Amino acid sequence: MDMAGRSFTFVSGAGSPLSGHLEPPEGTPRGWAIFAHCFTCGKDSRAAVHISRALSRAGIGVLRFDFAGTGIGGGTGEPVNFASDVEDLRAAAKAMAAAGMSPSLLVGHSLGGTAAIVAAADMPDVAAVATIGAPADLQHILRLFGPNDLNTIASEGEASVEIAGRPFLIRRGFLEAVEGIDVEKAIASLRRPVLVMHSPLDQVVGIDHASRIFVASRHPKSFISLDNADHLLTDVADANYAAAMVAVWASRFLPPLSADLPQVEVAEGVVATETLAGTFQLKVRSGEHTLFADEPASVGGLGTGLSPYELVSAGLAACTVMTMRLYANRKGFPLERASTTVQHEKVPDMMPPDRFTRTIVLDGPLSDDQRARILAIADRCPVDLSLIRGSDVQTELLSASQAADPARLA
Repeated sequence: MDMAGRSFTFVSGAGSPLSGHLEPPEGTPRGWAIFAHCFTCGKDSRAAVHISRALSRAGIGVLRFDFAGTGIGGGTGEPVNFASDVEDLRAAAKAMAAAGMSPSLLVGHSLGGTAAIVAAADMPDVAAVATIGAPADLQHILRLFGPNDLNTIASEGEASVEIAGRPFLIRRGFLEAVEGIDVEKAIASLRRPVLVMHSPLDQVVGIDHASRIFVASRHPKSFISLDNADHLLTDVADANYAAAMVAVWASRFLPPLSADLPQVEVAEGVVATETLAGTFQLKVRSGEHTLFADEPASVGGLGTGLSPYELVSAGLAACTVMTMRLYANRKGFPLERASTTVQHEKVPDMMPPDRFTRTIVLDGPLSDDQRARILAIADRCPVDLSLIRGSDVQTELLSASQAADPARLA
């Protein structure tokens, strides 16, 4: 496994190597998941990427990989085999467990959702399964084949079938698996929490499949409508919505968060008051400390202080350095000096759209292992966790006389 490159290579159920992409959990880890892509997709589809990153922000790391036979991650001549997809999921879980990342959640899109249901039956560590636009039977897949394709497979044993503009090698064994696997029976025997997500307008897998999966599932089970989404979640808003719903739902069934590093010192309240110099200039005070906040001249400010998002970035940068220093001192690591640069940007295709990019520099004769451990603890600084998880903000309106009352502020 290469965490720096976020790649993860494991041996498939058939014995060949498969390489996937890891989205490590941000903040304090609360578990790991595997994402199974749709029949004509791959690990880098919009749904796979958005959902994996949403789970990552919720503290759930994700492995996504291309099934063999897709013509994406494996050889284009490898046959599509539903049974091998199921075995690949189990092989991936086994490899992740050996690497200390045992998955407790399976998320599957379309046929990947069906594979996740079948695979989970023999994966006792998986605590929950989420499906998106999944078919309730494998016979549904045969609608994608032309009559000549089925005849060729029956007579010659295999055929190259074009689906969604790409060729897939289909063998007779695939058709036999379609006939032999009872998906609804597998769901009924699963006895794990199941989330069923489906669009009532799905033109590829009808909404009746969601109904069948939901009815066959045992409680606790949940259904979330994807409203106007198409089958592949090609609209960014639909992919973001599905991603957010999976993350929120899964957090209920995964292990609780481990203890965070304690806040070193509880800060006093911060007061921001207009100076009436310029449009935006503020005097910011906390106890004996004072600074100015402002906006750049390019947007009508005086440029005399940090902007609001720069102040938030400053809090993240400061908390990161302090947390790394506290950890290095506790462990006796020879960290001479640490610095952190934080940049904020709005990313249109991401939900939530705020991205803070943190660059860390560690000075001192540190080993590679010590640097990695200090870097890992940076993701657990209190401000980082507050940003990742979200916070409760409450507002109260006071009159000027009430604000000036020392007894009220005590």
